[in-house]
Amino acid sequence: MLWDISPKLTGQIQAWPGDTPLSRQISLDLARGDSVTLSSLSASVHLGAHADAPSHYGLNAPSIDERPLSLYLGPCEVISPQATRGRRIAPKDLLRNVTAARVLLRTGTFPDPYNWNTDFAALEPSLIDHLHERGVCLVGVDTPSVDLFESQDLPAHARLLAHDMAVLEGLVLNGVPDGTYELIALPLPLGGFDASPVRAILRPLKVASHK
Repeated sequence: MLWDISPKLTGQIQAWPGDTPLSRQISLDLARGDSVTLSSLSASVHLGAHADAPSHYGLNAPSIDERPLSLYLGPCEVISPQATRGRRIAPKDLLRNVTAARVLLRTGTFPDPYNWNTDFAALEPSLIDHLHERGVCLVGVDTPSVDLFESQDLPAHARLLAHDMAVLEGLVLNGVPDGTYELIALPLPLGGFDASPVRAILRPLKVASHK
């Protein structure tokens, strides 16, 4: 069984206010009698499920094509923390110990990627430090950002940069049970870019039984 945790990218999906929405331009079309259908797209690289590069929030930091693919592939844990709209999630809100090197947090505070809300939850910088201390190399969220909508100094992003941790934003975790999975969310090798869309999926990990 696979859990697809990426929203479908259509013209209706919401981009961050002021960022470039998705649009499709069709240059050739079988329906018009052309030999093939050929189209191009225009969109922010931060649209839908995406991986931020350190260069998005750090001067002279690595771009997305310079990130190791191993960060985005491997065992992960889905956790539902205590989350309140418009507030930051602290270590005490996890309510459980972290056991995997990749952690996806289901906040439930950005329920519909096609209808934007600005009061989604974010992460306390201390939570990033807490996860790093437990060997976490990637954190993912079901919101457009690990920082609050109105944040200008982006303290959670700053702690990700300090610890060289990877981040996934814009995931769809509705209905995914808490537990351990294999995460597959590979970014495109977009040379020099500050992010990449991903097709993020989860595959349940079989846990050996003990008699």
